[in-house]
Amino acid sequence: MSRFQELLDAIQINMHSSVRMEIPEVIYFDPFRIEGTPGDASYVFITHSHYDHYSVSDIRKVMNEGTRIFVPKSMLGQLRHDGFEERQIVTMTAGMKLQRDRYTVEAVPAYNILKPFHRKIRGWLGYLIEIDGVRVYIAGDTDAVPEIRDIKCDIAVVPVGGRYTMNVKKAAAFINLLQPAVAIPCHYGSIVGKLSDGEAFRKRVNPEIRVCLKIG
Repeated sequence: MSRFQELLDAIQINMHSSVRMEIPEVIYFDPFRIEGTPGDASYVFITHSHYDHYSVSDIRKVMNEGTRIFVPKSMLGQLRHDGFEERQIVTMTAGMKLQRDRYTVEAVPAYNILKPFHRKIRGWLGYLIEIDGVRVYIAGDTDAVPEIRDIKCDIAVVPVGGRYTMNVKKAAAFINLLQPAVAIPCHYGSIVGKLSDGEAFRKRVNPEIRVCLKIG
């Protein structure tokens, strides 16, 4: 099995936009409604401060003594208030790149163009992680804003549920522009959007791009 396929198989969506990757270190993005207390996270990436993305109780379920939490710089005060220690927190702003072990992490903007829910001024983020030469893009809650239209990635995890983010039509057009090898839709089927949004997204994506449904 290729490293690319291993990484694709390692991406799990718990629900909504809660992503887990085991590569073999365990990485979470926006852990939410986690069952049990796995305590297995090496890294936790938070895209923004809304309750369905920044859940203190779920972060504590997955973290352990060595876990590091990556957050937008604008959230630092909130994490301090919630009892996280400075040594556990890594702050990022759009455009920053960090080398962590074998991984390169780049923060990219995530915001709405016309909607009021995710304002650009808040500095909220998506993340682009390169692992063994494979680039995985976790978009966060965003529209297809100009700064992310030139992202080069192999796997893209994008919101499709509409209302707070791109809807199916706009997300598919965005993926057709990015042209990753694989697109994984998220942010639908529970809090917002319908379970059928995944299949509707697949039908609008160009056939040369594989769509992998991991919700439902």
